[in-house]
Amino acid sequence: MVTDTVRSLADSYVTRLADLDTRVASLLGSHPGDDRVPDLSPEGQRARDDLDRSVLAALPGASVRDDDDRRCARLLRERLESQLAVSGAGEHLRTVRNIFSPHQEVRELFDLMPVDTPDDWATVARRMARVPEAFDGYRASLREGSRRGLHAAPRQLETVAGQLGEWVDGRWFHGFVAGGPAALRTDLDAAADAAATATAALRDTLTGELLPAAAGTPDAVGPDRYRLGARLNTGADLDLAEAYAWAWDEYRRIDAEMRKEAEAVLPGSDPPAAMRHLDEHGAAIDGVPEVRDWLQGLMDSTVTALDGAHFDIAGPLRRVEAMIAPPGSAAAPYYTPPSMDFSRPGRTWLPTMGETRFPRWSLVSTWFHEGVPGHHLQFAEWTRCAGRLSVYQTSVGMTSANIEGWALYAERLMDELGLLTEPGARLGYLDAQQMRAIRVVVDIGMHLRLTVPADSPLNAGATWTPQVAREFFGAHSGRPAAFLDSEIVRYLGWPGQAISYKLGERAWLAGRDAARAARGPAFDLRAWHAAALAQGSLGLDDLTDELARL
Repeated sequence: MVTDTVRSLADSYVTRLADLDTRVASLLGSHPGDDRVPDLSPEGQRARDDLDRSVLAALPGASVRDDDDRRCARLLRERLESQLAVSGAGEHLRTVRNIFSPHQEVRELFDLMPVDTPDDWATVARRMARVPEAFDGYRASLREGSRRGLHAAPRQLETVAGQLGEWVDGRWFHGFVAGGPAALRTDLDAAADAAATATAALRDTLTGELLPAAAGTPDAVGPDRYRLGARLNTGADLDLAEAYAWAWDEYRRIDAEMRKEAEAVLPGSDPPAAMRHLDEHGAAIDGVPEVRDWLQGLMDSTVTALDGAHFDIAGPLRRVEAMIAPPGSAAAPYYTPPSMDFSRPGRTWLPTMGETRFPRWSLVSTWFHEGVPGHHLQFAEWTRCAGRLSVYQTSVGMTSANIEGWALYAERLMDELGLLTEPGARLGYLDAQQMRAIRVVVDIGMHLRLTVPADSPLNAGATWTPQVAREFFGAHSGRPAAFLDSEIVRYLGWPGQAISYKLGERAWLAGRDAARAARGPAFDLRAWHAAALAQGSLGLDDLTDELARL
Protein backbone atom coordinates (compact mmCIF):
# COMPACT_ATOMS: atom_id res chain seq x y z
CA MET A 1 0.00 0.00 0.00
CA VAL A 2 1.26 3.48 -0.88
CA THR A 3 1.48 5.47 2.33
CA ASP A 4 3.35 8.57 1.19
CA THR A 5 3.13 11.10 -1.57
CA VAL A 6 6.46 12.37 -2.86
CA ARG A 7 5.78 15.66 -1.17
CA SER A 8 5.04 14.14 2.24
CA LEU A 9 8.17 11.99 1.98
CA ALA A 10 10.29 15.01 1.07
CA ASP A 11 8.79 17.13 3.84
CA SER A 12 9.34 14.31 6.33
CA TYR A 13 12.97 14.17 5.20
CA VAL A 14 13.44 17.88 5.93
CA THR A 15 11.83 17.51 9.36
CA ARG A 16 14.02 14.55 10.26
CA LEU A 17 17.12 16.26 8.88
CA ALA A 18 16.42 19.39 10.93
CA ASP A 19 16.03 17.22 14.03
CA LEU A 20 19.38 15.66 13.20
CA ASP A 21 21.32 18.68 11.95
CA THR A 22 20.97 22.04 13.69
CA ARG A 23 22.46 23.80 10.67
CA VAL A 24 19.29 22.95 8.73
CA ALA A 25 17.04 23.82 11.66
CA SER A 26 18.74 27.21 12.09
CA LEU A 27 18.57 28.00 8.39
CA LEU A 28 14.85 27.25 8.32
CA GLY A 29 14.13 28.79 11.72
CA SER A 30 12.15 25.63 12.52
CA HIS A 31 13.42 24.98 16.07
CA PRO A 32 12.95 28.08 18.25
CA GLY A 33 15.33 28.11 21.19
CA ASP A 34 17.64 25.60 19.53
CA ASP A 35 20.99 25.64 21.34
CA ARG A 36 22.55 22.62 19.60
CA VAL A 37 25.74 22.73 17.57
CA PRO A 38 26.39 20.56 14.49
CA ASP A 39 27.68 17.05 14.95
CA LEU A 40 30.68 17.26 12.63
CA SER A 41 32.10 13.91 13.72
CA PRO A 42 32.24 10.77 11.55
CA GLU A 43 29.28 9.48 13.56
CA GLY A 44 27.28 12.58 12.70
CA GLN A 45 27.88 12.01 8.99
CA ARG A 46 26.89 8.35 9.30
CA ALA A 47 23.57 9.40 10.85
CA ARG A 48 22.86 11.76 7.94
CA ASP A 49 23.85 9.05 5.45
CA ASP A 50 21.50 6.56 7.12
CA LEU A 51 18.66 9.06 6.79
CA ASP A 52 19.46 9.63 3.11
CA ARG A 53 19.46 5.89 2.43
CA SER A 54 16.15 5.34 4.20
CA VAL A 55 14.43 8.05 2.15
CA LEU A 56 15.92 6.74 -1.09
CA ALA A 57 14.56 3.30 -0.23
CA ALA A 58 11.08 4.73 0.37
CA LEU A 59 11.00 6.91 -2.74
CA PRO A 60 9.90 4.24 -5.28
CA GLY A 61 6.76 3.61 -3.19
CA ALA A 62 5.74 7.27 -2.97
CA SER A 63 2.88 8.44 -5.20
CA VAL A 64 3.34 11.17 -7.81
CA ARG A 65 0.22 13.36 -8.09
CA ASP A 66 1.30 16.21 -10.36
CA ASP A 67 4.23 17.95 -12.03
CA ASP A 68 5.39 19.43 -8.73
CA ASP A 69 5.67 15.91 -7.31
CA ARG A 70 7.39 14.68 -10.48
CA ARG A 71 10.03 17.40 -10.22
CA CYS A 72 10.39 16.83 -6.49
CA ALA A 73 10.95 13.08 -6.94
CA ARG A 74 13.70 13.62 -9.52
CA LEU A 75 15.34 16.28 -7.38
CA LEU A 76 15.19 14.21 -4.21
CA ARG A 77 16.69 11.14 -5.85
CA GLU A 78 19.48 13.05 -7.57
CA ARG A 79 20.40 15.08 -4.48
CA LEU A 80 20.45 12.10 -2.10
CA GLU A 81 22.44 9.95 -4.50
CA SER A 82 24.96 12.77 -5.04
CA GLN A 83 25.31 13.37 -1.31
CA LEU A 84 25.89 9.68 -0.62
CA ALA A 85 28.47 9.44 -3.40
CA VAL A 86 30.41 12.35 -1.91
CA SER A 87 30.33 11.02 1.64
CA GLY A 88 31.10 7.51 0.37
CA ALA A 89 34.33 8.90 -1.06
CA GLY A 90 35.21 10.31 2.38
CA GLU A 91 35.10 13.95 1.28
CA HIS A 92 33.63 15.00 4.65
CA LEU A 93 36.86 13.78 6.26
CA ARG A 94 38.93 16.40 4.43
CA THR A 95 36.56 19.31 3.94
CA VAL A 96 38.72 22.34 4.72
CA ARG A 97 38.11 25.44 2.63
CA ASN A 98 37.91 29.20 2.99
CA ILE A 99 34.16 29.55 2.33
CA PHE A 100 31.13 27.55 3.53
CA SER A 101 33.46 25.24 5.42
CA PRO A 102 32.30 23.39 8.56
CA HIS A 103 34.13 25.81 10.86
CA GLN A 104 32.34 28.73 9.22
CA GLU A 105 28.97 27.00 9.40
CA VAL A 106 29.42 26.82 13.18
CA ARG A 107 30.06 30.54 13.43
CA GLU A 108 27.28 31.39 10.98
CA LEU A 109 24.77 29.78 13.34
CA PHE A 110 25.07 32.85 15.55
CA ASP A 111 24.39 35.21 12.64
CA LEU A 112 21.13 33.33 12.08
CA MET A 113 19.96 33.48 15.70
CA PRO A 114 17.47 36.02 17.07
CA VAL A 115 18.87 38.32 19.77
CA ASP A 116 15.79 40.35 20.67
CA THR A 117 15.03 39.12 24.18
CA PRO A 118 16.90 37.90 27.29
CA ASP A 119 15.72 34.38 26.46
CA ASP A 120 17.29 34.71 22.99
CA TRP A 121 20.59 35.73 24.58
CA ALA A 122 20.41 32.86 27.04
CA THR A 123 20.09 30.51 24.06
CA VAL A 124 23.12 32.18 22.45
CA ALA A 125 25.12 31.61 25.64
CA ARG A 126 24.19 27.92 25.78
CA ARG A 127 24.98 27.35 22.12
CA MET A 128 28.25 29.28 22.21
CA ALA A 129 29.37 27.26 25.24
CA ARG A 130 28.99 24.17 23.04
CA VAL A 131 31.25 25.39 20.22
CA PRO A 132 34.06 23.18 21.64
CA GLU A 133 31.78 20.19 21.08
CA ALA A 134 31.32 21.10 17.42
CA PHE A 135 35.02 21.68 16.84
CA ASP A 136 35.91 18.44 18.62
CA GLY A 137 33.68 16.59 16.16
CA TYR A 138 35.25 18.40 13.20
CA ARG A 139 38.72 17.59 14.52
CA ALA A 140 37.75 13.91 14.85
CA SER A 141 36.64 13.83 11.21
CA LEU A 142 39.81 15.45 9.96
CA ARG A 143 41.95 13.13 12.05
CA GLU A 144 40.08 10.12 10.66
CA GLY A 145 40.68 11.45 7.15
CA SER A 146 44.37 11.89 7.90
CA ARG A 147 44.54 8.33 9.26
CA ARG A 148 43.04 7.06 5.99
CA GLY A 149 45.34 9.20 3.86
CA LEU A 150 42.48 11.54 2.89
CA HIS A 151 44.23 14.85 3.47
CA ALA A 152 43.14 18.39 2.85
CA ALA A 153 45.74 20.24 0.80
CA PRO A 154 48.29 22.29 2.77
CA ARG A 155 47.08 25.49 1.10
CA GLN A 156 43.59 24.94 2.53
CA LEU A 157 44.86 24.06 6.00
CA GLU A 158 47.04 27.17 6.12
CA THR A 159 44.23 29.42 4.88
CA VAL A 160 41.64 28.15 7.35
CA ALA A 161 44.16 28.30 10.20
CA GLY A 162 44.64 31.95 9.29
CA GLN A 163 40.88 32.55 9.38
CA LEU A 164 40.60 30.91 12.79
CA GLY A 165 43.48 33.06 13.98
CA GLU A 166 41.61 36.17 12.85
CA TRP A 167 38.58 35.09 14.87
CA VAL A 168 40.74 34.63 17.96
CA ASP A 169 42.79 37.81 17.55
CA GLY A 170 39.70 39.85 16.70
CA ARG A 171 37.78 38.34 19.64
CA TRP A 172 34.83 37.62 17.38
CA PHE A 173 32.83 35.57 19.89
CA HIS A 174 33.36 38.20 22.60
CA GLY A 175 32.30 40.92 20.19
CA PHE A 176 29.14 39.02 19.29
CA VAL A 177 27.98 38.69 22.90
CA ALA A 178 28.96 42.26 23.85
CA GLY A 179 25.44 43.45 23.09
CA GLY A 180 23.80 40.96 25.43
CA PRO A 181 21.99 41.92 28.64
CA ALA A 182 23.97 42.69 31.80
CA ALA A 183 22.08 40.01 33.74
CA LEU A 184 23.64 37.34 31.51
CA ARG A 185 27.09 38.88 31.29
CA THR A 186 28.84 36.14 33.27
CA ASP A 187 27.30 33.35 31.16
CA LEU A 188 27.90 35.14 27.86
CA ASP A 189 31.53 35.96 28.62
CA ALA A 190 32.23 32.43 29.82
CA ALA A 191 30.68 31.02 26.64
CA ALA A 192 32.77 33.37 24.49
CA ASP A 193 35.91 32.33 26.39
CA ALA A 194 35.12 28.66 25.75
CA ALA A 195 34.42 29.24 22.04
CA ALA A 196 37.59 31.29 21.57
CA THR A 197 39.70 28.68 23.32
CA ALA A 198 38.21 25.95 21.14
CA THR A 199 38.86 28.03 18.02
CA ALA A 200 42.51 28.46 18.96
CA ALA A 201 42.79 24.73 19.66
CA LEU A 202 41.34 23.88 16.24
CA ARG A 203 43.78 26.28 14.59
CA ASP A 204 46.68 24.64 16.41
CA THR A 205 45.51 21.16 15.35
CA LEU A 206 45.45 22.27 11.71
CA THR A 207 48.94 23.74 11.81
CA GLY A 208 50.68 21.48 14.32
CA GLU A 209 49.22 18.08 13.44
CA LEU A 210 47.30 17.96 10.18
CA LEU A 211 49.51 20.26 8.11
CA PRO A 212 52.72 18.21 8.57
CA ALA A 213 50.80 15.00 7.81
CA ALA A 214 49.40 16.54 4.60
CA ALA A 215 52.79 17.52 3.18
CA GLY A 216 52.92 16.79 -0.54
CA THR A 217 49.12 16.60 -0.97
CA PRO A 218 48.37 18.27 -4.32
CA ASP A 219 46.01 21.21 -4.70
CA ALA A 220 44.32 19.60 -7.71
CA VAL A 221 41.83 16.84 -6.88
CA GLY A 222 41.89 14.98 -10.21
CA PRO A 223 39.00 13.92 -12.46
CA ASP A 224 37.26 11.40 -10.19
CA ARG A 225 36.91 13.70 -7.19
CA TYR A 226 36.17 16.62 -9.48
CA ARG A 227 33.23 14.85 -11.10
CA LEU A 228 31.75 14.13 -7.66
CA GLY A 229 31.99 17.82 -6.75
CA ALA A 230 30.66 18.96 -10.11
CA ARG A 231 27.58 16.75 -9.85
CA LEU A 232 26.91 17.82 -6.27
CA ASN A 233 27.02 21.47 -7.33
CA THR A 234 25.25 21.26 -10.69
CA GLY A 235 22.89 18.29 -10.53
CA ALA A 236 24.28 16.90 -13.78
CA ASP A 237 26.96 14.63 -15.18
CA LEU A 238 28.74 17.22 -17.28
CA ASP A 239 30.80 16.96 -20.41
CA LEU A 240 33.76 18.75 -18.86
CA ALA A 241 35.64 19.11 -22.15
CA GLU A 242 32.62 20.82 -23.70
CA ALA A 243 32.17 23.07 -20.66
CA TYR A 244 35.85 24.06 -20.73
CA ALA A 245 35.76 24.88 -24.47
CA TRP A 246 32.48 26.80 -24.15
CA ALA A 247 33.80 28.87 -21.24
CA TRP A 248 36.90 29.76 -23.22
CA ASP A 249 34.64 31.02 -26.03
CA GLU A 250 32.71 33.03 -23.43
CA TYR A 251 35.97 34.52 -22.18
CA ARG A 252 36.80 35.69 -25.71
CA ARG A 253 33.31 37.14 -26.27
CA ILE A 254 33.25 39.03 -22.98
CA ASP A 255 36.81 40.26 -23.45
CA ALA A 256 35.81 41.92 -26.73
CA GLU A 257 32.77 43.51 -25.10
CA MET A 258 34.85 44.74 -22.16
CA ARG A 259 37.29 46.43 -24.50
CA LYS A 260 34.45 48.40 -26.07
CA GLU A 261 33.08 49.39 -22.67
CA ALA A 262 36.53 50.41 -21.44
CA GLU A 263 36.83 52.77 -24.39
CA ALA A 264 33.53 54.36 -23.37
CA VAL A 265 34.72 54.80 -19.78
CA LEU A 266 38.18 56.14 -20.62
CA PRO A 267 38.98 56.69 -24.31
CA GLY A 268 42.19 54.99 -25.37
CA SER A 269 42.25 52.59 -22.43
CA ASP A 270 42.02 48.84 -22.09
CA PRO A 271 39.81 47.16 -19.42
CA PRO A 272 42.45 47.06 -16.64
CA ALA A 273 43.28 50.74 -17.15
CA ALA A 274 39.59 51.75 -17.24
CA MET A 275 38.89 49.83 -14.04
CA ARG A 276 41.89 51.41 -12.30
CA HIS A 277 40.56 54.78 -13.41
CA LEU A 278 37.16 54.02 -11.90
CA ASP A 279 38.81 52.83 -8.68
CA GLU A 280 40.78 56.07 -8.36
CA HIS A 281 38.43 58.65 -9.84
CA GLY A 282 34.96 57.11 -9.90
CA ALA A 283 32.26 57.56 -7.28
CA ALA A 284 33.01 55.74 -4.02
CA ILE A 285 31.57 55.33 -0.52
CA ASP A 286 33.83 56.15 2.40
CA GLY A 287 33.21 54.20 5.58
CA VAL A 288 31.91 50.76 6.47
CA PRO A 289 28.56 51.87 7.96
CA GLU A 290 28.13 54.17 4.97
CA VAL A 291 28.61 51.38 2.42
CA ARG A 292 26.12 49.22 4.30
CA ASP A 293 23.55 52.02 4.11
CA TRP A 294 24.27 52.59 0.42
CA LEU A 295 23.80 48.91 -0.40
CA GLN A 296 20.54 48.89 1.56
CA GLY A 297 19.31 51.87 -0.43
CA LEU A 298 20.32 50.20 -3.69
CA MET A 299 18.28 47.10 -2.89
CA ASP A 300 15.28 49.07 -1.66
CA SER A 301 15.18 51.21 -4.81
CA THR A 302 15.62 48.13 -7.02
CA VAL A 303 12.61 46.46 -5.41
CA THR A 304 10.55 49.56 -6.18
CA ALA A 305 11.79 49.72 -9.78
CA LEU A 306 11.13 46.05 -10.59
CA ASP A 307 7.88 45.38 -8.72
CA GLY A 308 4.90 45.32 -11.01
CA ALA A 309 7.00 45.79 -14.12
CA HIS A 310 9.23 42.73 -14.42
CA PHE A 311 8.41 40.84 -11.22
CA ASP A 312 5.69 40.58 -8.60
CA ILE A 313 7.43 41.35 -5.29
CA ALA A 314 4.83 41.12 -2.58
CA GLY A 315 4.78 41.56 1.18
CA PRO A 316 7.70 39.98 3.02
CA LEU A 317 9.69 39.52 -0.20
CA ARG A 318 10.32 43.27 -0.21
CA ARG A 319 12.44 43.08 2.94
CA VAL A 320 16.15 42.31 2.54
CA GLU A 321 18.94 43.54 4.81
CA ALA A 322 22.46 44.63 3.88
CA MET A 323 25.05 43.39 6.38
CA ILE A 324 28.80 43.59 6.86
CA ALA A 325 30.47 40.17 6.96
CA PRO A 326 32.50 39.36 10.08
CA PRO A 327 36.32 39.37 9.98
CA GLY A 328 37.86 36.11 8.86
CA SER A 329 35.34 35.60 6.05
CA ALA A 330 36.34 34.76 2.50
CA ALA A 331 36.58 37.73 0.15
CA ALA A 332 33.43 37.01 -1.83
CA PRO A 333 30.08 38.58 -0.84
CA TYR A 334 27.33 36.14 0.05
CA TYR A 335 23.64 35.83 0.95
CA THR A 336 21.73 34.08 3.73
CA PRO A 337 18.05 33.26 3.07
CA PRO A 338 15.05 34.14 5.23
CA SER A 339 13.60 31.79 7.80
CA MET A 340 10.49 29.93 6.69
CA ASP A 341 8.22 32.39 8.54
CA PHE A 342 10.20 35.45 7.33
CA SER A 343 10.89 36.48 10.94
CA ARG A 344 14.55 36.54 9.90
CA PRO A 345 14.84 38.36 6.57
CA GLY A 346 17.12 37.53 3.71
CA ARG A 347 20.50 39.21 4.13
CA THR A 348 23.40 40.15 1.88
CA TRP A 349 26.90 40.21 3.39
CA LEU A 350 29.85 42.36 2.29
CA PRO A 351 33.35 41.29 3.41
CA THR A 352 35.31 44.53 3.73
CA MET A 353 38.78 42.89 3.79
CA GLY A 354 39.99 45.75 5.96
CA GLU A 355 39.00 48.40 3.41
CA THR A 356 37.12 51.59 4.28
CA ARG A 357 36.71 53.03 0.76
CA PHE A 358 34.40 51.23 -1.69
CA PRO A 359 34.21 52.17 -5.40
CA ARG A 360 30.60 52.00 -6.50
CA TRP A 361 31.14 50.82 -10.07
CA SER A 362 32.06 47.29 -8.94
CA LEU A 363 29.31 46.92 -6.33
CA VAL A 364 26.15 47.54 -8.35
CA SER A 365 25.98 44.35 -10.40
CA THR A 366 27.27 42.30 -7.47
CA TRP A 367 24.32 43.45 -5.34
CA PHE A 368 21.87 42.72 -8.13
CA HIS A 369 23.36 39.20 -7.89
CA GLU A 370 23.31 38.85 -4.11
CA GLY A 371 20.13 40.82 -3.43
CA VAL A 372 17.41 41.83 -5.87
CA PRO A 373 16.60 40.41 -8.39
CA GLY A 374 19.21 37.73 -7.61
CA HIS A 375 19.52 35.44 -4.63
CA HIS A 376 17.03 37.25 -2.44
CA LEU A 377 14.19 37.24 -4.94
CA GLN A 378 14.67 33.54 -5.68
CA PHE A 379 14.99 32.38 -2.09
CA ALA A 380 12.23 34.64 -0.81
CA GLU A 381 9.87 33.45 -3.55
CA TRP A 382 10.76 29.83 -2.76
CA THR A 383 9.98 30.49 0.90
CA ARG A 384 6.63 32.00 -0.07
CA CYS A 385 5.88 28.94 -2.24
CA ALA A 386 6.68 26.48 0.54
CA GLY A 387 2.96 26.03 1.21
CA ARG A 388 2.47 24.61 -2.30
CA LEU A 389 5.80 22.91 -2.99
CA SER A 390 7.70 20.60 -0.72
CA VAL A 391 9.88 22.46 1.77
CA TYR A 392 12.66 20.30 0.34
CA GLN A 393 12.29 21.91 -3.10
CA THR A 394 12.51 25.38 -1.59
CA SER A 395 15.36 24.92 0.87
CA VAL A 396 17.79 22.07 1.47
CA GLY A 397 17.25 20.55 -1.98
CA MET A 398 18.82 23.51 -3.75
CA THR A 399 21.63 23.07 -6.27
CA SER A 400 24.35 25.66 -6.70
CA ALA A 401 23.93 25.80 -10.49
CA ASN A 402 20.26 26.70 -10.11
CA ILE A 403 20.70 29.44 -7.54
CA GLU A 404 23.99 30.87 -8.82
CA GLY A 405 22.79 30.55 -12.40
CA TRP A 406 19.67 32.54 -11.51
CA ALA A 407 21.73 35.21 -9.76
CA LEU A 408 24.04 35.57 -12.75
CA TYR A 409 20.99 35.65 -15.04
CA ALA A 410 19.64 38.44 -12.78
CA GLU A 411 22.76 40.51 -13.42
CA ARG A 412 22.36 40.04 -17.17
CA LEU A 413 18.65 40.90 -16.95
CA MET A 414 19.44 44.23 -15.32
CA ASP A 415 21.77 45.00 -18.21
CA GLU A 416 19.12 43.95 -20.73
CA LEU A 417 16.61 46.24 -19.01
CA GLY A 418 19.01 49.19 -19.20
CA LEU A 419 19.20 49.54 -15.41
CA LEU A 420 23.00 49.65 -15.09
CA THR A 421 22.90 53.43 -14.97
CA GLU A 422 25.65 54.05 -12.39
CA PRO A 423 28.78 55.35 -14.21
CA GLY A 424 31.08 52.40 -14.82
CA ALA A 425 28.48 49.88 -13.62
CA ARG A 426 28.27 48.15 -16.98
CA LEU A 427 32.02 47.57 -16.97
CA GLY A 428 31.58 46.19 -13.46
CA TYR A 429 28.87 43.85 -14.76
CA LEU A 430 31.12 42.64 -17.57
CA ASP A 431 33.98 42.20 -15.13
CA ALA A 432 31.71 40.00 -13.00
CA GLN A 433 30.66 38.02 -16.09
CA GLN A 434 34.27 37.57 -17.10
CA MET A 435 35.19 36.40 -13.61
CA ARG A 436 32.55 33.65 -13.85
CA ALA A 437 33.74 32.57 -17.31
CA ILE A 438 37.33 32.43 -16.07
CA ARG A 439 36.14 30.42 -13.07
CA VAL A 440 34.99 27.63 -15.38
CA VAL A 441 38.25 27.67 -17.31
CA VAL A 442 40.60 27.71 -14.34
CA ASP A 443 38.53 25.43 -12.07
CA ILE A 444 38.32 22.64 -14.62
CA GLY A 445 41.80 23.47 -15.89
CA MET A 446 43.55 23.32 -12.50
CA HIS A 447 41.81 20.23 -11.14
CA LEU A 448 42.09 18.22 -14.36
CA ARG A 449 45.58 19.59 -15.13
CA LEU A 450 44.55 20.75 -18.61
CA THR A 451 46.60 22.83 -21.02
CA VAL A 452 46.14 26.57 -21.45
CA PRO A 453 44.72 27.16 -24.96
CA ALA A 454 47.15 28.17 -27.66
CA ASP A 455 45.48 31.54 -28.24
CA SER A 456 45.69 32.58 -24.59
CA PRO A 457 47.34 35.97 -24.08
CA LEU A 458 49.26 34.46 -21.15
CA ASN A 459 51.03 31.13 -20.63
CA ALA A 460 49.74 29.58 -23.86
CA GLY A 461 50.46 25.86 -23.89
CA ALA A 462 51.32 25.71 -20.19
CA THR A 463 49.57 23.40 -17.73
CA TRP A 464 47.06 25.14 -15.49
CA THR A 465 48.45 25.53 -11.98
CA PRO A 466 47.40 27.86 -9.15
CA GLN A 467 50.18 30.23 -10.13
CA VAL A 468 49.20 30.25 -13.82
CA ALA A 469 45.53 30.70 -12.90
CA ARG A 470 46.31 33.60 -10.54
CA GLU A 471 48.36 35.38 -13.18
CA PHE A 472 45.63 34.91 -15.78
CA PHE A 473 42.92 36.04 -13.37
CA GLY A 474 44.90 39.11 -12.34
CA ALA A 475 45.34 40.19 -15.94
CA HIS A 476 41.60 40.01 -16.60
CA SER A 477 39.92 41.33 -13.47
CA GLY A 478 39.38 44.63 -11.74
CA ARG A 479 39.15 42.94 -8.33
CA PRO A 480 41.73 43.65 -5.59
CA ALA A 481 44.68 41.30 -5.22
CA ALA A 482 43.42 39.94 -1.88
CA PHE A 483 40.12 39.00 -3.52
CA LEU A 484 41.84 37.18 -6.39
CA ASP A 485 44.14 35.31 -4.02
CA SER A 486 41.13 34.23 -1.97
CA GLU A 487 39.29 33.10 -5.09
CA ILE A 488 42.07 30.75 -6.24
CA VAL A 489 42.12 29.15 -2.78
CA ARG A 490 38.34 28.84 -2.94
CA TYR A 491 38.34 27.00 -6.27
CA LEU A 492 41.02 24.59 -5.13
CA GLY A 493 39.16 23.83 -1.90
CA TRP A 494 35.67 23.49 -3.39
CA PRO A 495 36.07 21.59 -6.68
CA GLY A 496 33.17 21.87 -9.07
CA GLN A 497 31.38 24.76 -7.34
CA ALA A 498 32.94 27.63 -9.27
CA ILE A 499 31.64 26.32 -12.60
CA SER A 500 28.04 26.34 -11.40
CA TYR A 501 27.53 30.09 -11.98
CA LYS A 502 28.15 30.36 -15.70
CA LEU A 503 26.82 26.90 -16.58
CA GLY A 504 23.72 27.63 -14.52
CA GLU A 505 23.21 30.96 -16.27
CA ARG A 506 23.57 29.20 -19.62
CA ALA A 507 20.75 26.82 -18.65
CA TRP A 508 18.49 29.67 -17.48
CA LEU A 509 19.04 31.60 -20.71
CA ALA A 510 18.46 28.51 -22.86
CA GLY A 511 15.21 27.82 -21.02
CA ARG A 512 14.00 31.39 -21.45
CA ASP A 513 14.93 31.42 -25.15
CA ALA A 514 13.06 28.16 -25.73
CA ALA A 515 9.97 29.41 -23.90
CA ARG A 516 10.02 32.67 -25.86
CA ALA A 517 10.38 30.80 -29.15
CA ALA A 518 7.50 28.49 -28.29
CA ARG A 519 5.12 31.28 -27.24
CA GLY A 520 6.13 33.89 -29.78
CA PRO A 521 4.41 37.26 -29.33
CA ALA A 522 2.42 35.86 -26.39
CA PHE A 523 5.58 35.40 -24.30
CA ASP A 524 5.36 37.52 -21.13
CA LEU A 525 8.67 37.92 -19.31
CA ARG A 526 7.08 38.92 -16.01
CA ALA A 527 4.79 35.89 -16.05
CA TRP A 528 7.70 33.65 -17.06
CA HIS A 529 9.78 34.90 -14.13
CA ALA A 530 6.91 34.18 -11.74
CA ALA A 531 6.39 30.66 -13.09
CA ALA A 532 10.13 29.92 -13.22
CA LEU A 533 10.76 30.92 -9.61
CA ALA A 534 7.66 29.04 -8.44
CA GLN A 535 9.11 25.70 -9.58
CA GLY A 536 11.55 25.47 -6.71
CA SER A 537 14.99 23.93 -7.05
CA LEU A 538 16.09 21.97 -10.12
CA GLY A 539 19.40 20.50 -11.21
CA LEU A 540 20.94 21.10 -14.62
CA ASP A 541 19.71 17.71 -15.82
CA ASP A 542 16.19 19.20 -15.74
CA LEU A 543 16.40 22.99 -15.53
CA THR A 544 16.40 24.03 -19.19
CA ASP A 545 13.65 21.61 -20.23
CA GLU A 546 11.40 22.59 -17.34
CA LEU A 547 11.90 26.32 -18.01
CA ALA A 548 11.16 25.81 -21.71
CA ARG A 549 7.70 24.47 -20.87
CA LEU A 550 6.59 27.63 -19.09
